[in-house]
Amino acid sequence: MELIAKKFDELSTAELYEILKSRSEVFMLGQNIICQDMDDIDYKSFHFFYMKNKRVAAYLRAFEKDGENEKIVIGRVLVLCGERGKGLGKRLMNESMEYLTRKYGKRIFVLHSQKHAAGFYEKLGFSVVSDEYLEEGVVHVTMEQQNL
Repeated sequence: MELIAKKFDELSTAELYEILKSRSEVFMLGQNIICQDMDDIDYKSFHFFYMKNKRVAAYLRAFEKDGENEKIVIGRVLVLCGERGKGLGKRLMNESMEYLTRKYGKRIFVLHSQKHAAGFYEKLGFSVVSDEYLEEGVVHVTMEQQNL
């Protein structure tokens, strides 16, 4: 699988449909998170994903934080059930951050991690920078990785 990186306007209709289908499958059906997933942030985001058998197997979006251009926010990180445990999430994060570093230069990466996933991000160099908080009914922490 090869990483696909596209701005919103570059996505094909089929790619967008598969992205939304995978996000719904993981967050709404798999984790019972009920929220308005299509929050308009997609318009200003880079979308990074791997396709396997015409499905989005792993995905994340990234965007510049409003008013803080030195920060890039990473969100909606997912790996489909059948693809977990194969290193795809780590590969997705690393390749996406490398792409963003080449494009924008040195930045601080920020994400809102579900608490149970914080260990995964710590292995990628992220550190917890907040207390725990609820987001859509799930305990989260804010994490940052200094890419300076």
